[in-house]
Amino acid sequence: MDESSDFVERAKQVLLTNDRGTFTVPAAGLYPHQWLWDSCFIAIGTRHYNIEKAQTEIERLLKGQWANGMLPHMILGTSHITGRNSIWRSWLNPNSPDGVVTSGITQPPVIAEAVVRIGAKMKIPERRSWYQTVFPALVRYHEWLYSERDPHKEGLVLQIHPWETGLDNTPPWMSEIHQHSLPLWINIIEKTHLDVLITPFRRDTHRLPAEQRLNTIEALVLYSTQRRLRRKNYDINRILAHSLFAIEDVSFNSVFVRANTLLREIAKTIRKDLPAELLDNMKKSEEALEQLWYPYSGQYYSRNFVTHKLLKEPTIGTLMPLYAGTITHERAKKLVTMLENENLFGPNYPVPSTAVNSAWFKPTGYWQGPSWVNTNWLIIDGLRRYNFEDHAEALKETTLEMIRSGGFYEYFNPLTGQPAGAPDFSWTAALAIDLSKS
Repeated sequence: MDESSDFVERAKQVLLTNDRGTFTVPAAGLYPHQWLWDSCFIAIGTRHYNIEKAQTEIERLLKGQWANGMLPHMILGTSHITGRNSIWRSWLNPNSPDGVVTSGITQPPVIAEAVVRIGAKMKIPERRSWYQTVFPALVRYHEWLYSERDPHKEGLVLQIHPWETGLDNTPPWMSEIHQHSLPLWINIIEKTHLDVLITPFRRDTHRLPAEQRLNTIEALVLYSTQRRLRRKNYDINRILAHSLFAIEDVSFNSVFVRANTLLREIAKTIRKDLPAELLDNMKKSEEALEQLWYPYSGQYYSRNFVTHKLLKEPTIGTLMPLYAGTITHERAKKLVTMLENENLFGPNYPVPSTAVNSAWFKPTGYWQGPSWVNTNWLIIDGLRRYNFEDHAEALKETTLEMIRSGGFYEYFNPLTGQPAGAPDFSWTAALAIDLSKS
């Protein structure tokens, strides 16, 4: 067996270890449930050697779809089937599905990407059958994103919790929360430094070094924000009526724009018409994405939903319009120059989740510095579609080098390439397989 084959076999073993039958957990112990974009990335890798398993991964996600069309960011394991043991209590909302306990928020809509990638491994008749099976659910999900998350019909969809971005403690969100919505009890804990007494009781820091996780104040803030949503039964009208903050996240919207393109491709393949209103909204999103461009720094930023103020924190989000695929080649080229700058997004082992020269940058600080394989994968895909083949190949090889040297870890130090976070991480293994074959 050659070195490349052995690498792929080891990646498959990680996925087998994390397989729970109808879905794959991100990492044993630390992440015991099914996550939306995790499973999509897992399916993208699994399709290369087990197409049925890849389909099952997506089909279970669709079983968690709410009556209003939302795909939740988490489907909980069977031990939480009553919902009473869950912090989410999704049953409080009448749209939540029967017999399945989920979260009450969504996550970046990578599912159309996974569906198309799975379809690419099929012959045309099987592909059409696969698309027809999932098409109605995808349409309802995209329609839900516009109906509930674009209330002003502006083209950009809003997020109500940092977890919805997938980049949990990303600086633009944490900065906004600290400025506008820190509860009094968290303020007291922070000012009196009582967080040092709480940290030892955290489940995640029992498994991993504290410096590789969100700090305790951030973790408390995200938990408190989730509780606010739960108190409003995940009703978007109630949430927005008294919302302290909502953000139009550039990463999420870039993924959504790409997902719209892929949904149109799916519809064309099976000769189905998309609703006229949905098509109009899709076009509006492509145009609205440009509102997140700030010409003076040559970057894309997330935006406060209420004030439309750009949140000028230099994070990996600024590169995600490459993946969207609708920006001009001129702007794409400007983003590529940031990938070449070692003080921004081009250190030895890119792409850092926060720019190296940012005050927020921590090389192993969860989404405030480390390089992640899934975001690298999205950027590689965007670079290829803009014909930056050399840059895409270089990033692919560096990403695979990190994994080969460090193992299938959750994320990596962008300065040294050293692994961090959870070992045997599923999307790292799955996307390593996909990159190895691309």
